[in-house]
Amino acid sequence: MSISSAKFVKSVVGEDEILEDGVPQVAFIGRSNVGKSSVINSLTGQKDLAKTSSFPGLTKLINIFLVSKSVYFVDLPGYGFAKVNKDLKQGFQQLTEWYLFENDFEKCKVILIIDAKVGPMESDLLMFQKLKEHKKHIIIVANKIDKVKSSEIEAQMKKVHAAFGKQIVIPYSSVKRIGLGILTNEIFK
Repeated sequence: MSISSAKFVKSVVGEDEILEDGVPQVAFIGRSNVGKSSVINSLTGQKDLAKTSSFPGLTKLINIFLVSKSVYFVDLPGYGFAKVNKDLKQGFQQLTEWYLFENDFEKCKVILIIDAKVGPMESDLLMFQKLKEHKKHIIIVANKIDKVKSSEIEAQMKKVHAAFGKQIVIPYSSVKRIGLGILTNEIFK
């Protein structure tokens, strides 16, 4: 399966009719600056579809993209470290929690993105547990695998797999397009 089209539809900060229009939603979540927007851009083949930044906390809204005229990719604010004040950071967290856990939108999958080099952090594991408790269909993406030395990839991936058990974990690089086909197939199957 390949993605035939992608376009930004809108940003929302809460209840909105687009979230209830019956189109399946694939949510992208991860720590601030883990590369959520870069993953979306690489999947869609559009360099600037989702805004990227080296400044943690750029995504402040729920950004919705229509992909292949059949599914919404939903870019959520990151959790954890962000270069914003405490109240704003708490607002991001509440928005993400509301979207993921406090409604009945047609979410078909949640892509939990972690940093392959850093490995899963406590905030990643807490999010994973909460997603599991809410019976979400989770796909773990170990992003930035190209930043891990080739001699360390196997050991690092063992560590990641150990943290997430039998969960699907896809080594991924937006830069080198590693894991692109695998993740696309998992999203659309």
